[in-house]
Amino acid sequence: MSKTWLSFEQQLASLKSKGMQVDNEELATSYLERVGYYRLSGYWYPFRQFDKKATNQRLGLFVADTHFQHIVDLYIFDKKLRLLAMDALERIEMAVRVDIAHTLGKKDPQAHEQADKLDGNFAKKVIKKGKNKGKTEHQLWLVKHRQLLNRARKEPFIAHHNQNYHGIVPIWVAIEVWDFGCMSRLYAGMTFSDKTIIAKKYGVNAKQFEQWLRSMNFIRNTSAHHSRLWNANILEQSAPISFDSKWSQLVNYKPFFYFCIMQHMLKIICPRSCWNQRFKSLLKEFPSVPEDTVKLRDFGLMASLEDWRLWQ
Repeated sequence: MSKTWLSFEQQLASLKSKGMQVDNEELATSYLERVGYYRLSGYWYPFRQFDKKATNQRLGLFVADTHFQHIVDLYIFDKKLRLLAMDALERIEMAVRVDIAHTLGKKDPQAHEQADKLDGNFAKKVIKKGKNKGKTEHQLWLVKHRQLLNRARKEPFIAHHNQNYHGIVPIWVAIEVWDFGCMSRLYAGMTFSDKTIIAKKYGVNAKQFEQWLRSMNFIRNTSAHHSRLWNANILEQSAPISFDSKWSQLVNYKPFFYFCIMQHMLKIICPRSCWNQRFKSLLKEFPSVPEDTVKLRDFGLMASLEDWRLWQ
């Protein structure tokens, strides 16, 4: 390891030597102590100069007029963005839990544990390679499901079913202990007809909705683990959407595309929500920074919201 440990004062001195302007050294040191040099480096990376001799390579030096306050403002904007995402995703997760539990529970209170109530590729097709060879996706899901039930065994509603129903927990109870990933994996394993019942509620087909849940789980994990979201490349991508001309302008590898999906779902789940207004207000707080460093286009904002019915 060629890199050496630096005190917070040395870290700040290093940034200043690379051209970063520090207007309040006490505040800057406080952020280095509380947030960390490495995490903040993801926010100052776009402020580093390009190497004119190498395509897409950054130098250690910062562009002219880069202030530490710019980094702080961008970090705070991203934090507020993650909190907005978590707010929307909580409501979406609760609603989809009900959708799944209501649809499968109608078949059988334990439909989630019964292979014949689920899609054959999920519940009966055996994995042929890798460490899970010989198992089905449903068997792997059941391991996760039982782990979550065991973790919640001291919760009164789980303890009640363990004591009075011999550990049999109906889906409308069990689903309360699942995380977003566990929920989205079961949706993917439902029969096509059952998935379609739920997807139609949100105006899409079963495949699209399966992609949406997978993508939103990625957004949720990014937000929950305090990772940088505002200009992230979304690895779990959903297919482009063409509801109208505004949707067609969006790129599906940037976060804004998925905030539009959240807003689309929220208008169905809780149409009186003012989440859209809070989101638009936050966009106005995007920091004023040196030209050609960071911009809302890096977030994926490709269309005006003021005349877009989705955001009204």
